[in-house]
Amino acid sequence: MPDTPVAAGPPRSAVDKALDLVEAVSRAPHPVRLTDLAAEVGLHRATAYRILLDLVRRGWVLRAGDRYLPGAAVLRMSAAAAGNSLTTLARPVLERLSAATAMMANLQVLEEGGGRVVDVVRPERLAMISHLRGELLPVRRFAGPLALVAALEPEARVRWLGAAPEDGTDITRELAEVARTGVAVERGRNDRLVASVSRAVVPAPGAPVCALTVVGPDIEFDGPKLAFVERELRAATDELTAALTADGAEARQ
Repeated sequence: MPDTPVAAGPPRSAVDKALDLVEAVSRAPHPVRLTDLAAEVGLHRATAYRILLDLVRRGWVLRAGDRYLPGAAVLRMSAAAAGNSLTTLARPVLERLSAATAMMANLQVLEEGGGRVVDVVRPERLAMISHLRGELLPVRRFAGPLALVAALEPEARVRWLGAAPEDGTDITRELAEVARTGVAVERGRNDRLVASVSRAVVPAPGAPVCALTVVGPDIEFDGPKLAFVERELRAATDELTAALTADGAEARQ
C-alpha cells in the first residue's frame, strides 16, 4: 500500500515524513498508538514504524509499550513541553516520591553514553547535593543509567558498557542482578557520602522508557529505610507506567 499524502502537493521527502510524525506525537493530548499516528500523517503503518524506529533511536520520540510520546530531544528544545510529555506526566509522581521519602527524586532517560537527567524534585534539606539536571550520567557510576541498561535485553546492553575499568569490575554481573531484582542501588561509587536507588519504567519487556531515582545521604539508606525507599520507588514506577500507557480519558481522571 503506497503512502497516502495528507494534502495535495509535491511528494513528501523522508525528512517531511519524520517531521510529520514528530509534530503529530507532540500535539497529541496523550501518548498515541502507531496505527493512529500513521493515519493522522497519511503514512502506511509499516513506513511510519520504520521512521519511528529512527526517531526513537535519536531521542526525538519515546516509545512506551505500543504508544509514543515526545522524546528528550524535543524536551530540550522547548521549555514549554507538550501536555503529554514525559516530564509533565512524571512530575506529580516525582513530587509524591520525594515527599514520601524525604529524598531527592529525579527522572532519567537513556541516551548514548548513559542516562540523561531531565527533571528533579529536591527538598530544601538536600540543597547541598547537586541535582545534576541536564547531565549525562555514565552507567558504571550511577544507579539511574544502571537500571535503564539492565532493563534492556542482554544483547542490547553492550553498547552502553564501554571499555572495562582498570579495577576489573565486572558490571555484567551487576546488570544481571539489577535485571533480576528490578532495582539498582549505588552507594559511594560517585560520591562516598551520597547514595541512590533507581528503578526503570518498562511498559514493554526490553524497552525502558525512563527511570525514577531516589537520591540522598548514604547514611540514610541503611536497613529498614532502604527497604522503605525501594517500596515507594516500586509504587512510583508502577504509577508512571500506568500514566504512560493509559488512554486519554483515563490519563485525565
